[in-house]
Amino acid sequence: MVINYKREEAVLYAKKWALSSNPNFYHFGGIGGDCTNFVSQCLLAGGAKMNFSYNGWFYINSYNRSPSWTAVNFFQNFLFRDKEIGPFGRIEKLESLEIGDLIFLQQNPIRFNHSLIISKIEGKEIFVCAHSDDSLDRPFSSYKFLKTQGFHIEGIRI
Repeated sequence: MVINYKREEAVLYAKKWALSSNPNFYHFGGIGGDCTNFVSQCLLAGGAKMNFSYNGWFYINSYNRSPSWTAVNFFQNFLFRDKEIGPFGRIEKLESLEIGDLIFLQQNPIRFNHSLIISKIEGKEIFVCAHSDDSLDRPFSSYKFLKTQGFHIEGIRI
């Protein structure tokens, strides 16, 4: 069964916690970055259901979580599988994305290493919220990167 992704609720959460941390979740800033943890929380606020399977997407506490909850490459792998409980969607060009959608950045030559959530769009300018380099409605054009990957959330499997 598929339910709608509540984009506005995900974005409200992103804006509320962009410059601070929700005390219900560990902040991984000093040990590898908090960007994907933050984006995962935003998706959860948008109605996404956790997937407690072996290769799933879940957070119970800092020691009991899936790699996909906090690591960009595992998170992408989970989203791209597109057949399991949780958020799903498709890779999309940046100009086709909406608020609540995701952007992954490759800032090094090895792999994608940063996750962002789109918080608003004005004309052709995309604004994002993020952790690690805490950002509230930061213009996407201010980022430096080698490569981007847009991801449109189509819905949530339950």
